[in-house]
Amino acid sequence: MGAKKPVAVVVGGSIAGLSCAHALISAGWRATVIEKCAGPPSGSPTGAGLGLDPQSLRLVSRWTSDPNFLHAATVPLSIDINRVTDSKRKVSRTLTRDEGFNFRAAHWADLHSILLQALPPGTVVWGHQFLSFDVSNDKSFVVTKSRVLLTDEVVEIAGDLLVAADGCLSSIRRHFLPDFKLRYSGYTAWRGILDFTGKESSDIILGVRRAYPELGDCLYFDLATGTHSVLYELKCKRLNWLWYVNGPEPEHKGSSVTIKASNDMIQKMHEEAEKVWVPELSRIMKETEEPFVNIIYDSDPLPRLYWDNVVLIGDAAHPTTPHGLRSTNMSIQDAGILGYCLEKWGLEHLSMALEEFQTTRLPVVSKQVLHSRKLGRLKQGLVVDGQETFDPMTATPEDCLQLQQRRVPYFEGKPCTISC
Repeated sequence: MGAKKPVAVVVGGSIAGLSCAHALISAGWRATVIEKCAGPPSGSPTGAGLGLDPQSLRLVSRWTSDPNFLHAATVPLSIDINRVTDSKRKVSRTLTRDEGFNFRAAHWADLHSILLQALPPGTVVWGHQFLSFDVSNDKSFVVTKSRVLLTDEVVEIAGDLLVAADGCLSSIRRHFLPDFKLRYSGYTAWRGILDFTGKESSDIILGVRRAYPELGDCLYFDLATGTHSVLYELKCKRLNWLWYVNGPEPEHKGSSVTIKASNDMIQKMHEEAEKVWVPELSRIMKETEEPFVNIIYDSDPLPRLYWDNVVLIGDAAHPTTPHGLRSTNMSIQDAGILGYCLEKWGLEHLSMALEEFQTTRLPVVSKQVLHSRKLGRLKQGLVVDGQETFDPMTATPEDCLQLQQRRVPYFEGKPCTISC
């Protein structure tokens, strides 16, 4: 009979939490994931697209034991293009083109499903709202309390390690850093996914493919004065788009950073899109059902990532703006490094494992968060470090190079011992 496996309790069943469960199980741990949603996403969620870098792709493929499955659910993003749009003349021209981008695009729900299906049954306990935790006096274990939403019963789940994967508004992070505040970026993002199944030969789709001829293999950024948009293709005949709009911080209730848009809001967005973007892009926005608004936040880098036997990963550890395509990738790589450190040091040296995790990840994620902040402000025409604002209409070719994704720190991945 083998030694008893150490146990981790993971709070949050999004991509960060599921990735962490995979990494811990691979390291010889047992993992229980606490998630407040009643069950896994079903139907056709609005969701959003995301880009996976080669390092994250390798990790997910390793965890799921079927790289073909992940490959079949994603679309290549071999090319990164930044263009400028003349809003008066409704024409665009290319500012930068990088044919060595080498990401792949996925829908959030597709990646979540792949990770979930590859976990042992019962790993995720659904319908459990995390309430609190207590670390034992000798720091040897941690006990969580959760409310079962179906019965209102409060249950305790104990483990050797607590992993906070509870997002950018993390309550566990707030326990250790009560004065920590998110930073509003100065803009929001309209987001949407257009499903064009059965409409492949429609004027709208033929038009957007003429205007964006490398859709299906390309991440397009369009810059106009004081704003920018993103467009790329997803699997199953879907187009993912975002449009960043400068403005004061919106009022919102609850713990979500997403706003359900009213019909009036959507109508005004359509009218503004026609003024700013080429007709092919504004028509995609107009044809999309149920576009929604994300309030864009990030934070200054945290001073640390763990306390005793509690560790932060994903957006709980490093809230970031989306411009470097880092949020999901940082979450997956947090999980991979944490799993490696736990396997290397074992439970008897847990503090050493968490120290190595923090030493490895904190410099990387801190630089990537700050670079993403800078990139967003550049593309939105906002002041960066007291310098003149970036004008895509007049910028030199050399200045435009800073728009490329490969300028993100550690774009090629930081060399590490987990061979990811």
